[in-house]
Amino acid sequence: MANIHNTFLPNYKSRKILIAGIHTAAYTGTLLLLSQAWYKDYPKTAFHTFDDSKEWLQVDKVGHAWTAYNIAKYSTETWEWAGFPHKKAVMLGGLSSLGYQTILETLDAHSAEWGWSWSDMAANAAGVSLYCLQEWGWQEQRIQFKFSSHPSTYSGDVKNRTEDLFGKSFQERLLKDYNSQTYWMSFNLKSFAKQSQLPAWLNIAIGYGAQGLYGGFENTAYGKDGSVTFDRRDIPRLRQWYFSPDIDFTKIKTRKPLVRTMLSLLNMLKMPAPALEFSNGKVKGHFLYF
Repeated sequence: MANIHNTFLPNYKSRKILIAGIHTAAYTGTLLLLSQAWYKDYPKTAFHTFDDSKEWLQVDKVGHAWTAYNIAKYSTETWEWAGFPHKKAVMLGGLSSLGYQTILETLDAHSAEWGWSWSDMAANAAGVSLYCLQEWGWQEQRIQFKFSSHPSTYSGDVKNRTEDLFGKSFQERLLKDYNSQTYWMSFNLKSFAKQSQLPAWLNIAIGYGAQGLYGGFENTAYGKDGSVTFDRRDIPRLRQWYFSPDIDFTKIKTRKPLVRTMLSLLNMLKMPAPALEFSNGKVKGHFLYF
């Protein structure tokens, strides 16, 4: 009976080798791909730093944290599948996320166009910490880090500027247009009030975004000769805060592994819902915000 039972046990040694290989391949592939596709048109330099902590009203930094959080989350799941105890899998997931982000930052550090950013690394560490500390302390994600984006339309000189900055395609705009991005801390109410009659899936989310960003530090651009090619300092650069209901899709019960995986992936995104916006000393309501 023991031999029959062992036949159906997962081969965790093979799984660990497989997952370690996948992570190594992902790191190596990212390094090679970005070296050719992203950095090849810019001169390479010695390691140097760049202070971009005040760029884009820090929306890009929140994006770093969101990415690090989700890489840690899904990397942890792969290490746990490979047979590691949960706490160790969380540690490996966090280290995997930081390692991946550090590779990207190292590429920046050797490019004349960018540089090593300590604020980027701090944001990466914050995202990883948000995931790992909750798993170690609560064994669940009571506060989830989510993302939403809505299409923005531009006209005139602003349209030309945004195409230079953010690209023209949907994919480029989704990643680069900070005017369209909102990042959310989504709190699961039932997790903080276990004895309540609240639905297990009900969340309340606090979002952060910005508007009027047509340059990293200010709404200007200059040619190689120093001449002004774009100047819209008349457009205010505004921080925006949001308050909105949300859904924790991981709390929706299902016995189907594929559906469970899809719900987990969907949980990276903030559900479209009514929202209150607080910006520039004013309050604005949105019937449906994403």
